[in-house]
Amino acid sequence: MNNVINSMKSKIPGVLLCLVIAVCSWFLGRLAPVIGGPVFAILIGMVLTLCIPQKEKLQSGIIYTSKKILQAAVVFLGFGMNLSQILAQGRQSLPIILTTISVSLLTAFILYKLIKIPANNAVLVGVGSSICGGSAIAATAPVIGATDEEVAQSISVIFLFNVIAALIFPSLGSLLHMTNEGFGLFAGTAINDTSSVTAAATAWDGIHGSNTLEIAAIVKMTRTLAIIPITIVLAIWTGRKNKKTEGSSFSLKRALPYFVLFFILASVVTTVFQLPTSVTAPLKELSKFLIIMAMAAVGLNTNIVKLVKTGGKPIFTGLCCWVCITLTSIGMQHILGIW
Repeated sequence: MNNVINSMKSKIPGVLLCLVIAVCSWFLGRLAPVIGGPVFAILIGMVLTLCIPQKEKLQSGIIYTSKKILQAAVVFLGFGMNLSQILAQGRQSLPIILTTISVSLLTAFILYKLIKIPANNAVLVGVGSSICGGSAIAATAPVIGATDEEVAQSISVIFLFNVIAALIFPSLGSLLHMTNEGFGLFAGTAINDTSSVTAAATAWDGIHGSNTLEIAAIVKMTRTLAIIPITIVLAIWTGRKNKKTEGSSFSLKRALPYFVLFFILASVVTTVFQLPTSVTAPLKELSKFLIIMAMAAVGLNTNIVKLVKTGGKPIFTGLCCWVCITLTSIGMQHILGIW
């Protein structure tokens, strides 16, 4: 019992530091939604860790936050996913979503083979680009055993192309003579982070006096559903890979982390019991805050110098995934006759 209490006490300083960074990052993210709280948290954490000469007393809590609190954030994320509502509203976008996700993952895999990018970086950038940015990375990172530096690098890459997309996509859509519905589908399928989708759709609405934000948000939520099959597949893949390297027998129960099962259960509960927005909205906000808190811990455990030196290949992978998703989204809309 004493050991448990001592273990909990040792985590308090690090958890509190992450909490303080998260609160600051939360407000900064509200002021600059295109950047978002998770990116602010990583940046503050990376800078702050350079100013802390001795982190021994903080390390236990920082690790706990980057692992366990991140997993809790993913579970709460499930309460914001009413499967039946999202599928009913986003059914038209499914062919485009499935195609863009497949193209992004295939692009990341090809580059993993060609330029020898680390496997975890390829997975995180591919999944983050194709599904929903930071949330997808948060869900898959523990499943594949990604390091904090790999998470920070992937989040940074996704952020870079989110900002570019939010700035240029409204003009690109106008240049291509997209309809309002077409741009809503374009923003929802080709931009991965919710804040950047919102920024691009709002900019389009301001220019054209339309209401594409609702369409883009529904498409974006539909994409988020892909977290469920992706995490399951990655858990099985990781388990089989560990079986080969460690010589142990493969077990689906051992390969599939409990937090993924709880995430799926949360989304099923929300769907079956039709939980009202008054219940799910606070849980979604809690999930977002816990992700920011976990990203603060990731930043505190990341060497910014090493991150910059090794960032070339992940950035190139992110660029290729982003370009391929953009072209695929435009091409699929043309094939389906949406614009």
